[in-house]
Order: sequence, then structure tokens, then C-alpha cells
Amino acid sequence: MALILDTNALSAFADGDPGLRRAIEQEAELAVPAIVLGEYLFGIRQSRHRARYEAWLRLNASAFRMLSVRPATAGHYAEIRAELKSDGRPIPSNDLWIAALTREHRCALLSRDGHFEAVRGIKRVGW
Repeated sequence: MALILDTNALSAFADGDPGLRRAIEQEAELAVPAIVLGEYLFGIRQSRHRARYEAWLRLNASAFRMLSVRPATAGHYAEIRAELKSDGRPIPSNDLWIAALTREHRCALLSRDGHFEAVRGIKRVGW
């Protein structure tokens, strides 16, 4: 089973965060949702270290399984959004899609964002 990386985890990975490296060292597979990739690309376009991060991504992208949104993902998105609305605990839109992919693939999510704790049926792993 894969461990799914949120944007802050992918950024920490690119920066060589030692705590993150310890958190993932036992994982057989790391996955990155297309939404996370989009957020990461947006972030590095604004970075003064853009060239370094783009080079890192070119060298390392093949190490991750990329997760795309499919019709089944949309169903999970709708369920999660309805649950969170009912609970009065909305989360950012992109994070809804990340949570939907996490639930769909039945994997844990590596993230520092505590609001994922509000999503039923997924496990957030911090570092």
C-alpha cells in the first residue's frame, strides 16, 4: 500500500527534511495526487529557488506513483464534502480532492494539515 504525500510533505521531501525522511523510510511506495503536483508547481513558480526545485522534480518525479482524479474519486469527493458540511467542518477545496483520493486508494496521507483529521475514513500521518 502506498503513502500519499500532501503538498507540504512533497515540499519537505524536496528540501531534504530529515524528520520526513524518517517518516517515509519504511514505505514501499509513495504516491502524489495530481492536485498536489499542481499546488507544488504553483508554489515553485513563485520561489526564488525555482530552477533548483524544477530540477529536483525532473530527477525525482518517477519515484512517485501519480494519482489522477477519476469518476470514482468524484464520488468520494461528494461524500466527504457532504460529511464535512454536515459536521460543520469544511476544509479547503483542493484538500477535499486530496482526501477523496486518499479514501479511494485506502492509503494513509502524510501531511502537517490537521484539518484532515476531520475526514472520516482516512488516516493522516504527521512528522
